[in-house]
Amino acid sequence: MCELMIRKQGIMSESMRGKTALVSGATSGIGQETAIGLAKLGAQVIITGRNHERGVAAVAEIQQASGNAKIDFISADMTSQASIHRLADEVIANYPRLDIIINNVGMTSGTRQLTDDGIELNFAVNHLAAFLLTHRLFPLLQQSAPARVINVTGGMPGNIDLANLQAEKPSYIGFMAYSHSKSVMMAASYEFAQRLQGTGVTVSVAYPGGVMSTNMGSQPVKLPIWIRPIFTVVRRVLNTTAEKAARSSIYLATAPEVEGVTGVYFNANSKRVRWPKSVYEETIRAKIWEVSERLAHLRPEIV
Repeated sequence: MCELMIRKQGIMSESMRGKTALVSGATSGIGQETAIGLAKLGAQVIITGRNHERGVAAVAEIQQASGNAKIDFISADMTSQASIHRLADEVIANYPRLDIIINNVGMTSGTRQLTDDGIELNFAVNHLAAFLLTHRLFPLLQQSAPARVINVTGGMPGNIDLANLQAEKPSYIGFMAYSHSKSVMMAASYEFAQRLQGTGVTVSVAYPGGVMSTNMGSQPVKLPIWIRPIFTVVRRVLNTTAEKAARSSIYLATAPEVEGVTGVYFNANSKRVRWPKSVYEETIRAKIWEVSERLAHLRPEIV
């Protein structure tokens, strides 16, 4: 709750002084609010985004809002594995430590699309980007331990269809594909947490709540006719601001009481809740891990 007090008082705390955090997709929306929250707590914050001009503007906005000058921008396109590798290389080359990664970036598409790497867009950005970046930066995280990885979910997390990981089935619905890819990310996050036991690096998932005020949330979503009235009502009831939606990520990244706690899922109220049932299935997690390693061209022994 100290972070909320800091916001009200308009001052910068020193509770994260000396720590470095990376927030992906932080040039607007939830990511930017997350960066502001961490910066107000004294952290050095690296933000990423695709648009250089928007990134430079976001740095100035975060600095002004937080009173913290230690904000850097690295241009990165999370649809591209080559760009993710360049991002990781730049972080490793220029920062002696990395205490926190918040994999916040996310997107949805009204039609099924493939990235330049030949991977379905939702799967690539909402899951595989975090999977690859965390692998690449794991040595720096471990060197800086205790360190935390927070992956931001969204949509309607639920069952995982192993036969439809990249939205291969013809009945493509944008919001459902987005939600499914986030569910896949959650399963991989839980598996990551198990594999990193004893390394000093924890992995958790934060749910931001229903946010329609961000760039992604305001995009038109392709939904079947039968669900549109329900979705409209739910959106009105659950819609929250980007500032409120960032709270669970900030909490998991900074709260002393979750130091060393791994493999947890927190809701929009920063409360621990149970994972979706599919996440607990070892066979599902193993398949997702195998597919993700192959698509990201990672060697099995890395993590």
